Formats: sequence, structure tokens, C-alpha cells
Amino acid sequence: MIGTDKDNVPVAPVGQRAQALKEILEEKGLVPDGALENVEALLSEFDWSNGARVVARAWSDPDYRGRLLQDGTAACAELGIEGPEGEYIVVLEDTPERHHVIVCTQCSCTAWPVLGLPPDWYKSPEYRARVAREPRPLLRELGLEIPESVEIRVVDTTAETRFLVLPLRPGGTEGWSEERLAAIVDRESMIGVAVVDATPGAT
Repeated sequence: MIGTDKDNVPVAPVGQRAQALKEILEEKGLVPDGALENVEALLSEFDWSNGARVVARAWSDPDYRGRLLQDGTAACAELGIEGPEGEYIVVLEDTPERHHVIVCTQCSCTAWPVLGLPPDWYKSPEYRARVAREPRPLLRELGLEIPESVEIRVVDTTAETRFLVLPLRPGGTEGWSEERLAAIVDRESMIGVAVVDATPGAT
């Protein structure tokens, strides 16, 4: 049902809907010239690859990791990553005993500067309801099997706080450069519905 509305009708991707809305607003002359382009330029800066850089730095630099866990907003700013919806970022560190998953049960809030705009599945009513109620079965349906011995902690975004999951670094990546590490991190692992896989062809 993820990717459909409440009546199980497929919903167009957010990019298509945004483009259609833009065309209607421009056709009716409801926005000043250049206004939407300025918004698009701003949103283009919000990319989950920023978060991948943060994760790679934390994996590579223990001092940075410590600062990131203490003050996510300031540590992200060290890498030039900041902006709206990133004023107060809290980083949740996965461990072998605990796995974090992010949700916004009220709407679709995410930390835009490090996770980009929320994907359609993140905004779906099914994900928002089920991940809070039955995270393990939902993650299993999404292809992520979490052992029963590992605690799953679901963290609900608030009006002020945005979260980023610091996933476990996969084995076999010792000595990798930050660039190579960042290339194996995806948005799903920083939300918590996937883990980072370093095997060839995994990303």
C-alpha cells in the first residue's frame, strides 16, 4: 500500500505533483517571476548525499563522531551542511544491540539538509502508522530482517527536532576513504529501514 492513497489508488511521485502545481501557479500568474526558481535552487541543496558524507566522516574520525553525537547540528555545520529543517539535528547511533528507525507520525518531517525531502513511502499513512505499532514486521516486508535479540527503537520526529540515524559501519571497510564510504551509504539506512551493505553490487 505504500505509495498509494487511503483508497489504495496509486499516487504520482512528488516530483511530478510539484511540477504540475508549478505549471498551474505560473499559468495563473499567482507567483512572481523567478520565485519558484529560487525555491528550486534552495531545495536542490537538500540532498541525502550530504547525510552520507556526515556518516562517512563519523565512521572515519572518532573525534568528529563524538561531536556529532553531542551536537548534530553543529557537527553537520562543520561540513557546510545547514539550513531549514536542520536547526536542531539529533543523531541516533545504531549499535549491535539497538537499531533506530525514524518516523514522523503527524506528517512527514525530516532533516532536509542531511536526508533531503522525504520520499513518498515515508509520508504514506501505512508507514507512519505501522512502523510505530509493528516495526519488526514492517521492516521485514521492506527487506530488512532485524534479529529478535536486537532492540528496535522507533523515534518520532517532533516540531523542533529532526533525526539522523548513524548506521553501523559494515565489516571489511577498514582503510576505506571517506568518499568510498559515503558511496555505500543510502538514505534508507539513515532513516533506519535498511542497513549499509559493503558487498559488491549492493548499492
